[in-house]
Amino acid sequence: MGSASMPSNPWIETPLIESSALSKAAGCRIFLKLENLQPSGSFKSRGIGALLQHSLLNHRNPDVVHFYCSSGGNAGLACVTAARTLNRPATIVVPFTTKPLMIAKLRNAGAYDVVQVGENWKEADTYLQERLLDNDPGGVYVPPFDHPEIWEGHSTLVSEVGRQLADQDENGGPDAMVCSVGGGGLLCGVLLGLERQYYWDKGCKVLALETEGAESLHKSLLQGELVTLPGITTIATSLGATRVAQSAFDLAQEHGIKSAVLSDAEAAMGCWRFADDERIIVEPACGINLAVCYDGRLKKLLPELTSQSKVVIVVCGGSNVTLQTLMAYRDEYGWIEKSTTNDTEIPSTLSAPNGVAPDA
Repeated sequence: MGSASMPSNPWIETPLIESSALSKAAGCRIFLKLENLQPSGSFKSRGIGALLQHSLLNHRNPDVVHFYCSSGGNAGLACVTAARTLNRPATIVVPFTTKPLMIAKLRNAGAYDVVQVGENWKEADTYLQERLLDNDPGGVYVPPFDHPEIWEGHSTLVSEVGRQLADQDENGGPDAMVCSVGGGGLLCGVLLGLERQYYWDKGCKVLALETEGAESLHKSLLQGELVTLPGITTIATSLGATRVAQSAFDLAQEHGIKSAVLSDAEAAMGCWRFADDERIIVEPACGINLAVCYDGRLKKLLPELTSQSKVVIVVCGGSNVTLQTLMAYRDEYGWIEKSTTNDTEIPSTLSAPNGVAPDA
């Protein structure tokens, strides 16, 4: 299969919009990079799609290729979606922590097979490589985040941001970018993209966010070496890598990024407030990027920001969420809104639940 017969990219250029509500809440100009609109529902369409393209272009016999991916869900969904675009089968292995909703979505997207095994991603990945991949001569391994071609795919996000800001007469690139971190594939892509666009030279900051119970990057940066978590204990299961990629750790150290950890309650709050403010639903792994815009969190983490600073939030998306999920989050974590500011110009302030704080 030559490049001339290769179908179009299995990802799309997503909109970049300025949010009035989140800008008002954060005290700076918030631009939303809507990766939730990718074919698979998350940013992973870029990196996984790029890896699948690269694999087919460099395989001796691409017509026999069968892709295998281990994933908590979103990477697997991106693999299935991209594989279908490229006319190849994909088998997905997910841990038992993956919800039935995501498994149904994987099957509906056209997965050749979905296998559920292991208590976390590492155990699922080991099963894939030792029990499935080794027995298929046409099998091609698709890691969820730790591969240079995946980072290359994710880096296209940054070049798009640069073009889109220029199209809006916003020259000079972003002053800061915010993204969540699971295994670190998105972070690697963002950091590499910023290097190529020379935004580091222009003072662009990067804020990397994780939830408590999945903060492998944050703990690694604090200790100065890679740390492996004993397990994942967060509702943001899409961030469930117990050990961040070596390259993500190295690049984060090299560029001195800002790493922060938010609670599950904050991540959930980010989901329902974003739904109220922008009519978009996302899962907690993305909600933490939005939660940071509310109640002064962003200015506390990046105090150098001004009212005119341009901050790009990667709305990374994720398919493991429903309206019922958001309602359940509000019931469980609504107490966090006791600290919400009373700015009635922000719609989600008016719709915030009057929850009761749990006993200390």
